[in-house]
Amino acid sequence: MATNNNYKDFETLDPKDWKESKALMHQMVEDAFNYIENVRERKIWQEMPEAVLSSFSTPLPEHPSDAKTVYKALQETVLPYPMGNIHPRFWAWYMGNGTISGVMGDFWASILNPNLGGGNHAAHKVEEQVISWIKDIVKFPQSAGGLMVSGGSMANYTALAVARNAKAGYDVRKEGLKENNLVFYASTEIHSCNTKAIELLGLGTKGLKKIKVNHDYTINVEALKQQIQDDKNNGLRPICIIGSSGTVNTGAIDDLTTVANICEQENLWFHVDGAIGAIAMLSPKIKPLLKGIERADSVALDLHKWLHMPFEAGCVLIKDSVQHKSTFSLIPEYLEKNTRGIASGTDWFSEYGLQLSRRFRALKVWMSLKEHGSERFGRMITRNIEQAHYLGNCIANNNDLELLAPIGMDIVCFRYNPGGLTQEQLNTLNKEIKLQIEERAIALPGYTTLNGNYCIRCAISSHRVNTNDFDDFVSNVLDIGNEVLQNSD
Repeated sequence: MATNNNYKDFETLDPKDWKESKALMHQMVEDAFNYIENVRERKIWQEMPEAVLSSFSTPLPEHPSDAKTVYKALQETVLPYPMGNIHPRFWAWYMGNGTISGVMGDFWASILNPNLGGGNHAAHKVEEQVISWIKDIVKFPQSAGGLMVSGGSMANYTALAVARNAKAGYDVRKEGLKENNLVFYASTEIHSCNTKAIELLGLGTKGLKKIKVNHDYTINVEALKQQIQDDKNNGLRPICIIGSSGTVNTGAIDDLTTVANICEQENLWFHVDGAIGAIAMLSPKIKPLLKGIERADSVALDLHKWLHMPFEAGCVLIKDSVQHKSTFSLIPEYLEKNTRGIASGTDWFSEYGLQLSRRFRALKVWMSLKEHGSERFGRMITRNIEQAHYLGNCIANNNDLELLAPIGMDIVCFRYNPGGLTQEQLNTLNKEIKLQIEERAIALPGYTTLNGNYCIRCAISSHRVNTNDFDDFVSNVLDIGNEVLQNSD
């Protein structure tokens, strides 16, 4: 049979004109650097007009478009309308800003495009090294298991799955749930992803007992101990306590040492949801408050928060690597390992989590830590903590503002309160202030409700923010609050 060697007419998804495609990519890189460098000059957030919204309702493209045309659409309909989290004044949901080295890591991860399910290749070694570094950060032994995951939700799910299997008292993988009497414990401030995880693990919402908190929003250990005893007396099987190294509402850090002691006494699994604060072990200011995290059986971390990695980047550490592997390992014939070649290697990451197809998430972390060093990241964390207290002082020193919770790490919850208003009126007023701050593109603060009080919540995790930003923010909160009150008269 004749072979067609005319590759010019051979259809692929590669560019037809490599030189032209390379020039466009160079322009994109130039534009991307300008986009980040000049982030303060653009609106932090804005509503998408109807014309832009309608562009996302067009039918499936069946025929090719010029790459320049596609890029123009990106410039017109996507880039001007960001979420805003790379901006220094994004204090809403807890997100980092990203780093240029992280961007380059993601770029090369896409170029290499490996599957991190397993195999003998360099990307696997990079992930192993990054996990090893994270073990060092939280003072875990190098023998511990670990896995890069999408974020805190999957990290917590993975850890809690291991906890369930390790403490159930029988082979859950083989038998399934014999009796639905297993119980996890956490404070009422626990992140909702833990509730979802326990529901998905077959225990239902009742499988998580939420314990009341102290005035500083940390778990009340006496109530915790009493609940454990009551549950044992009622025939339930306590298996795990989830401690928080920074709650999502206020940044409160549970007394991890005391929780570790309870777990040791009761033979329970000790898990730390460290999505917000575990990486703050890099900060000399916060590290003493996290004492006890090294005693945990497992820790969940979010690296796209205070380590500023581009999404997605999470990590879970499991001290007992045997239990970790036995919870997830399943090797069909098409994944059997060899002693030589690309299919060699003893520990494939697919044996430590749900996913077989796994993105090369570790490269951006590897490149960022190599470029900046862990001490610089620690200094950025410490600065955010100091900025939170600076904002707190601005609030405390103004008669029309009040703090609604102790400042936990870098989270400030406050409200505008000129006096003489009911709780309902204050809640309505502060919601309006928050929305106008957002709509005027002054900043993007967050919000929550504590004890029925609506809070303007600032989670300060930007490596680009400075104290002038907070001065301007407070001034605008006061001005808008006064405007809203005058207009309501």
